[in-house]
Amino acid sequence: MENLTSLIHLFVTIFLSGFANFMGVPAITDVTMLALCPGQDECSLAIYLTGFQQAIIGLGAMIITPLIGNLSDEYGRKALLTLPMAVSIIPLAILAYSMETNFFYAYFVIRTLTAMASEGSINCLALAYVADKIPDENRASAFGILGGVASAAFVCGTLAARFLSTTSTFQVSAFMSILAAVYMRIFLKESLPNGDDIRQPILKGEQHVIRSDSDLENTRKVFKRIPSVGDLIFLTKNSVPFSQAALVSFFNSLAEGGLLASLLYFLKARFHFNKNQYADLLLILGVAGTISQLLFMPMLAPIIGEEKLLTIGLLMGCANMFVNSIAWSAWVPYATPVFSIFTVLVQPSIRSIASKQVGPNEQGKAQGCISGISSFANIISPLMFSPLTALFLSEGAPFNFPGFSIMCAGFTMMIAFIQSIMIKGVPSSHKTGNNHSLEA
Repeated sequence: MENLTSLIHLFVTIFLSGFANFMGVPAITDVTMLALCPGQDECSLAIYLTGFQQAIIGLGAMIITPLIGNLSDEYGRKALLTLPMAVSIIPLAILAYSMETNFFYAYFVIRTLTAMASEGSINCLALAYVADKIPDENRASAFGILGGVASAAFVCGTLAARFLSTTSTFQVSAFMSILAAVYMRIFLKESLPNGDDIRQPILKGEQHVIRSDSDLENTRKVFKRIPSVGDLIFLTKNSVPFSQAALVSFFNSLAEGGLLASLLYFLKARFHFNKNQYADLLLILGVAGTISQLLFMPMLAPIIGEEKLLTIGLLMGCANMFVNSIAWSAWVPYATPVFSIFTVLVQPSIRSIASKQVGPNEQGKAQGCISGISSFANIISPLMFSPLTALFLSEGAPFNFPGFSIMCAGFTMMIAFIQSIMIKGVPSSHKTGNNHSLEA
């Protein structure tokens, strides 16, 4: 509990930021459909455009997130957290001002660019911050609590969207996003993994100016620390559990991206869902996820370990996708959140496994690498699942199976499940004595 009290301001920051960003989720499908295909329940252009955006964001995040995570090992978590939280305000402010077609396209472009820096980076830095403060044996539970706070933000944001008009939703969302950034800058304390051998935060320290050969050498050392593909290969070769966790993360993200690209449009075409029904469904999912991560994760992780929790979560994720793919009535999507009680434990388990394989000065790099792998999956996912979704929701489908793309996502998650069975934990004492430094 003493360690958790040091994370209170981080939890508040993540809650406010999540609240702001999750508010727009139930409404954005209707906003997109209205801008691109007004008066229609099925729109291939909206599906393809959303998939394209997801792929571009994934490409940018794959490069930027590991960079931000690694630089946070050098300059501190708070300093690097400022960038993604600040840029995430801009697209919300655009829709808060107007949702006309021209403004929607402006939102689309700006959101695509800013999400490269914010999508995954906030979570990556928050996880590294927690790893700085919490010892190995309690880290899985702490990651679960962090995920629970994010789920609580999801619930509250979705609940607010349920009772607000679409215009008011984005206005409140923009305000909360600004509040989150201001709160973080005022109250959150900086976290430096190694205060004796680390530079001051970028926003507070003086910038390096190349005035001599020694200054040039210092600058080269800074850029030498920027993560590369070689860093990722080094991590995966020197830690089997890390490489297995990375592989599970890839296929899990690939499957979740397929579900994200398909489910809302599937429900729109199949059962004519609207903003309020999306909000109700997401609210149920959020409540289940919050309870699971705040209560079950801290209780179960010390008893059965994050490896088994990961396997159980992936199995339930497969079941969730298979049932949704054959949904025969509008009530079925409201029943499947029972699976999410276990599915939400997947990400905290992966992050905990990865965190335990590296030293305290490499937490940002390790979490950034996992985030980068997830982002790479997010590039591939819409390229695979968006065309499938559009095809099987259209009149020209080769056979009548509207949920075929969701079932394919379920089979993809099955690969992650099979791989997770092979993960074996590494004792903390072993890792302490064999710290694989990426700085060498």
